Amino acid sequence: CHRLSVDLQSPSCLWCRVIQDPGIDTETAELYSKLQAQMNLFYNDLTKDRSRLSPTSFEEEEVYVVYWEESKSWCRAVVKSITVDSVTFLACCFLVDYGERIVVSSDKIRLIVPDFLQLPFWAQKFHLSGIKPTTLRVPFLEEKAELIPSNQWDISATVYLHSLLKASVLVEAVLLESESDSTAIELYLSTGDFKICVNDELVSKKFAYYSEESGRGGLDAWGRIPIKFCSVLTQIDSESLNKLEAVKLPPIFLEWLNPGPVNPDREDSDEVAPRCDPCLSGVLVHSFLPVEGCCSLEDAPINDSLRRVLLKKRYCSLSAADCYSWPAVAQGNSTVIISHSSDQPLSFLAPLLSHVLQNSLYTARMSSSGPMVLLLCPGWERVQMVFSMLEETRVSESLRPATALLGVGKDEAKNFKLPKNCRMLVTTPFTAVRLLSCHCRLFQRLYHLVLDEADQLFDRAPDQMTTILQHFHKVTSGEEKALFPQQLVCVAKRWSPHMEAMVAAYMPYPSIVITIPEEAGLYGNVQQVRQFCGHFFISIQALLGVLDFSPLNCQKTLIIANSAQDVEYIYEVIHSKSAFCLKTHEDLTHQFASVAQQWSKVTGPGSHLILVTTDECLKCLGITDATCVIHYEFPMAPKGFGRRLFCMFKNFRNLSQQTQSSSCAARSVLLISEKNSRHIIGVMRYLRRTDALLPPELLAFERGVLKARDEQKTSRPLCSYLKSFGVCRDSSVCPDRHTFSPQLDRSALPAAGIIEVLPLFIKSASVFGGRLIRKEDREFDEMVSGMASYYSDKKPEARELQEGGLYAVQEDDTFHRVKILSLPENGKSQFFCVYVRFIDVGREKEVKSYQMLKLPESFHSLPEQAVEITVCGVKPADAETDWHPKVIRTISQKIRGLQHRARAVLSVGNTVFVDPMVRVTQVPGMKTLINEYNVQSEILKTGMGIRNPDHLDLLKALCQKEKACSHTGEVPPSG
Repeated sequence: CHRLSVDLQSPSCLWCRVIQDPGIDTETAELYSKLQAQMNLFYNDLTKDRSRLSPTSFEEEEVYVVYWEESKSWCRAVVKSITVDSVTFLACCFLVDYGERIVVSSDKIRLIVPDFLQLPFWAQKFHLSGIKPTTLRVPFLEEKAELIPSNQWDISATVYLHSLLKASVLVEAVLLESESDSTAIELYLSTGDFKICVNDELVSKKFAYYSEESGRGGLDAWGRIPIKFCSVLTQIDSESLNKLEAVKLPPIFLEWLNPGPVNPDREDSDEVAPRCDPCLSGVLVHSFLPVEGCCSLEDAPINDSLRRVLLKKRYCSLSAADCYSWPAVAQGNSTVIISHSSDQPLSFLAPLLSHVLQNSLYTARMSSSGPMVLLLCPGWERVQMVFSMLEETRVSESLRPATALLGVGKDEAKNFKLPKNCRMLVTTPFTAVRLLSCHCRLFQRLYHLVLDEADQLFDRAPDQMTTILQHFHKVTSGEEKALFPQQLVCVAKRWSPHMEAMVAAYMPYPSIVITIPEEAGLYGNVQQVRQFCGHFFISIQALLGVLDFSPLNCQKTLIIANSAQDVEYIYEVIHSKSAFCLKTHEDLTHQFASVAQQWSKVTGPGSHLILVTTDECLKCLGITDATCVIHYEFPMAPKGFGRRLFCMFKNFRNLSQQTQSSSCAARSVLLISEKNSRHIIGVMRYLRRTDALLPPELLAFERGVLKARDEQKTSRPLCSYLKSFGVCRDSSVCPDRHTFSPQLDRSALPAAGIIEVLPLFIKSASVFGGRLIRKEDREFDEMVSGMASYYSDKKPEARELQEGGLYAVQEDDTFHRVKILSLPENGKSQFFCVYVRFIDVGREKEVKSYQMLKLPESFHSLPEQAVEITVCGVKPADAETDWHPKVIRTISQKIRGLQHRARAVLSVGNTVFVDPMVRVTQVPGMKTLINEYNVQSEILKTGMGIRNPDHLDLLKALCQKEKACSHTGEVPPSG
């Protein structure tokens, strides 16, 4: 049975909205309610450019969005007719979701956004089945009246049906058959404790008669009396139930089964077209020199060859950062860019390279040696990525870019030779400082300094960055360099205090572009105030306690809640305090213009205007001059927090104005309670980047949340970085465990004494997969020889593969036992790959399915032999988080497949930690043993590693804290 919302024109024309249907799983009413709310927010948005949404011409039978004054909502509509005169322009529109016809003026019509067409039109045309209208005929010459069939319904029938609908509490229908323009239905109305069939009721009241097609009779030829009628039904009869089972939905209903998302303002989108006021788009642009934004790749200030490269890489649309930063960089301005797109090198290379290649001033300086452009990256991986991108841009012939990655070796920097005619060098701060100490003259014609991922540069190498900036300032500040451009480009995803000092000292006329609102809040020096309420619900007293109802200066405060109910509640409380308070939420979108007008009028000293609203409405109000934001509740998405702060944009400090004070009049108040536990880690991470004082109770709350999170990771493996170096590179985002588990980390491996190890798989420069060698252990050798003998005669292919099963794989002349870790979701094809672990080697990789061989049960009994061997006391140099491939390659070539002697110092799970690990060889013909090399020393010789003296102490401290390491007995040396 279908529940309907009905708009009535006549019994033959009922425009209905189906709000509940047995063939539809989703709640249609909720979907359309969300659509209506989204349209109201979108078309009432004061930050939108109205001229881009207003149609320049109108076409009949086209779909638009019109403002319906009666419901104070924007609705989808089809324009039926247009009336134009000298005074006004009127359109007769049919509301496709309500079945209403209204007349609106042209200024109330907008173009429809494609996202708002995801759902089908809700209003559909129906007619009452099996009945036809009657009318009362009164002949003038005869003194009688009679009911006769009619071609149209009397007004009285329509009025009566309307009264029935108005008195009903539930409208239901049985769909019978669908015709070209409408669907036949039997309509049922529930009024109190009984249900009536409208079709039968109209017949019983003689407004209609049963048609012959209905099979229920017609009009009596004598008295024109209905032959059959049923006026009141307490339940649907068996005939109707049979019809209900045979109902087939109209085709249009099928679109409801999988509607597309209704979201014209996606959170993850950074593509914003430039406008006259970028702050309305959440983009901060502070520039000493005027910068005009570009709109598309076609009008972007880059040369044609780079434009073709971008198109080839499908870099077709510009992000918000590109729109405003590219003109600044291409003009030669020193620029700071904080953006999510900063991890794409082309986002800053395209305008920079265009500027360098097109600048004719360099021709006079070409005779001198050394790079003109120095591009700094935080690590070797980023250096290689950026250099690869430079090679793709085809600037090699002009700039001849090169990379430099030098270790800590004594003479490495001294022996470095810069390629001839190199005008662009890509390196790290550590290598750059080493080159400056030995080859300072190479950097005398440096005019462009680019800091890629600058926040990481300053975090990892603050001293080196200071040295480089000072040198850059020195070589570009001389009088003879006045005619040559000096440009410092800083690109990052996060703002840091080091950048503030850099802008003040080394950027005389900066352009600052920030497209991440929460980072703009840090740049703007917003004062963060936190109020910890402790209990689950935030008391209204905590809110009132932070409000100043008698300020000395003009105050404009925003209070942000997450629901319309909370907005109403807060408004009533504050309004009772005789404060000048406004409110708006999703049900009051038609008041946006009025609220914005009242907000802009309050500017006098001593006045305090308070606006209570929600995040969704806040996006549409275009407020940029608030002095305080109170977070009554935390936003649903991280971006929402930054958007709240951006409402105080006009009160941010402006570092491009050198005469302006670095202080800020903006204040952000966070009301924190126990229900904010899922936000507290991110909030605390953000607060630590500010000057906010963190109270003890808030720190204790954070520790409790962190402990709870760690307890949820009990089944995760121990962090690989923690094992390799003693600390995790970023525990706040690492998904693995950072505490020892007595169950998972209990180890049967030796934790002390001399052991023999055989590295077979090199995971990194200090972590290997391999086996422990024991003299008394002969089972493995026997199994290897047995497998070789078995597979020499036959190689039975494994037909049915199971996850977790043991099989064999041949590599060269060796057969290995493997365990399947995962199978592809669709492994029905003849050839596919499976992910396996070599259980006696410690390596994991994909192998072809046809390579999998059956493994006899006799080879299953021996336990897995592979262990993880971690060399203690070394780590990558230059604050790198991963070993350079050069180090891994060197160590792999030296130790793979060779037996080594090591001292076990700790064991955790299947990992044994050793210090040292040496290659021991016997002098031919003698019993004398010599140490051929020490693995740690070989790592240090590469220049890419340094000592890590705290490694073992950090691991043992964690081990002792959790009492997870139980194997501490001495193991006698073997061999």
